[in-house]
Amino acid sequence: MLKTWFIALYTIWCVLVFALLLLPLLPIILLGSWLYAQKIRFGLHLAHGAVRLWGILAFLLMAMPIRADWRFRPEKGQAYVYCANHFSYFDIAVLGTIVPGLYAFIGKISVRKIPLFGYMYAKLHVMVDRSSAQSRAYSLAKCMRTLGEGRSIIIFPEGGIKAQSPPQMVYPFKDGAFTMAIQKQVPIVPITLVNNYRILPDVPLFRVHWQPVRVVFHEPISTVGLTQADADVLREQAYQVIDKELKKAVQGLMSKV
Repeated sequence: MLKTWFIALYTIWCVLVFALLLLPLLPIILLGSWLYAQKIRFGLHLAHGAVRLWGILAFLLMAMPIRADWRFRPEKGQAYVYCANHFSYFDIAVLGTIVPGLYAFIGKISVRKIPLFGYMYAKLHVMVDRSSAQSRAYSLAKCMRTLGEGRSIIIFPEGGIKAQSPPQMVYPFKDGAFTMAIQKQVPIVPITLVNNYRILPDVPLFRVHWQPVRVVFHEPISTVGLTQADADVLREQAYQVIDKELKKAVQGLMSKV
């Protein structure tokens, strides 16, 4: 009973932290979004800086450390296609806080409907309606332009939170991430979000469970010289890298039982 009450109170605290920290930072984020929409690149840096500060302060006040295992260090000015497993809405907050440099998420078009936040998201990131072939094509073209500007793309190649039994991912990954990476000849960086599905499970009862966040940034997979004929192999390679790390984490948990 005590543990249940602690989880409930901690969940309320986490929600308040994220909401109250957003209030003073939202005008800066919106200003940066508007400036970027006017082709003023400084706005992009301003908005990204405010979003990153929001995340850093939030995780600090939640007393929830993010433990990132960097198996490589991103080169400054190099664009990457970051591909991560996706079991929890916590994933976006974590990656938005620790992925270095300038980046754009690929997100559902329904986010546009959220007041203020939807405006910011639409200006800074890439929206896609996965049910529309036209929308998918437009989003892919926007991603290519974004990579061409030197900004990275963060994508969940499962196509959303679709896994029925985390940490088992949906198989196979969708093609978009690998198509754009090959066309722009930028590296794929697999990311394993090890335990977010235990911190904030995707279940009807919203609960935040305290534990340190674990993230693994794997070695980049080069796309130099690859063609679209190699996309399936690249997709499988990225899947296996993430899946192996997830299985390793499960084995570690079982060994402690």
